[in-house]
Amino acid sequence: MKKKIIYFLLLVLSILTACSDDQNEIKNSPLYEGKELTIGVVGEAPNVREKNIIFKNIILEDLNQENLSEEYCAIFIMKNHLSEAAKAPFAKIYKESGIPFFFIESKKSFVPFVDEETDYEEFPATKSGDYATGYYQSGEDGTYWGYGLYNNTVNETNILDVYSRIFKTIDSKSL
Repeated sequence: MKKKIIYFLLLVLSILTACSDDQNEIKNSPLYEGKELTIGVVGEAPNVREKNIIFKNIILEDLNQENLSEEYCAIFIMKNHLSEAAKAPFAKIYKESGIPFFFIESKKSFVPFVDEETDYEEFPATKSGDYATGYYQSGEDGTYWGYGLYNNTVNETNILDVYSRIFKTIDSKSL
């Protein structure tokens, strides 16, 4: 009988060990190693692993300046400023500035930011699990991206990975 209990415990232990995949671990999370990027940030600049990223703090009203694309490769709008950033006057800027915008920790996709008629607070949250959403429009064509966290787990390692992937996207859109 003891032998059966020992075998059973070993079996349970081996199953638990096999199923205990570390959810905090990222598989293949390379750093962005491309050219230096200057990114305007509405809110507090994020901590990132990369050394070739320059963040410049701006306020939403700075988005009204002409030739935004000459000074910044992209704009990040952080969580605490999303509702105000979705106001109708900014939609035209997101569509006409010629640079990508990234809405960090928005659960509502890019739609309330680019559609003047859509209210951010009333727009339903998506079930995508994205940590960040990006939007870029060139001419008539708009492109959007969603960046999820590994295993949908919010932790520093996974958030750093999201930023590295965003930087690669920004570099691919550089003119």
